[in-house]
Amino acid sequence: MKEALRDTAVAVLDACPDLALATLREDGFPQNTTVSFVHDGLTIYFGTGEEAQKAENIARDPRVSITLTAPYDSWDEIRGLSMAGHVERMTTEAEIALVGELMLKKFPQIADMDVMEDVTPAFFRVTPTVISVLDYSKGFGHLDTVRVSDSDIAETLSSMQHKWLVSAG
Repeated sequence: MKEALRDTAVAVLDACPDLALATLREDGFPQNTTVSFVHDGLTIYFGTGEEAQKAENIARDPRVSITLTAPYDSWDEIRGLSMAGHVERMTTEAEIALVGELMLKKFPQIADMDVMEDVTPAFFRVTPTVISVLDYSKGFGHLDTVRVSDSDIAETLSSMQHKWLVSAG
């Protein structure tokens, strides 16, 4: 069950070019933003402008929520994720280079884009703490909830080894 659930979560991440990222604004209201992303296993990476509102929100409060739904033709094929996690800004050249490689592989059109002179990029890593896996192939509204602690996430970007603690969902 643990491996099958992880495989479903990674398959959803593989199928989605974008995700909905909810951060907390200064006034306490959530702000939901669509961002393109890459991932290494269950760890998610995205970039934005350093002065974007989501970057400012994250600097104030690193807690985020994420949702994704893989493309589907009928309701019995619906698969999606809802995740809670913590975001860290990536600062080392090695981390940023690895994310850049992942982004170029998933979005090769980036290589042809003009650099925006007024925008300083910022790259972020989302480490999940709770993941809910929605899988209608197992029944209408079927949901499994997984809790992930900091010690369960691999310490290196390239590792795809994750341990899971599964709770009833």
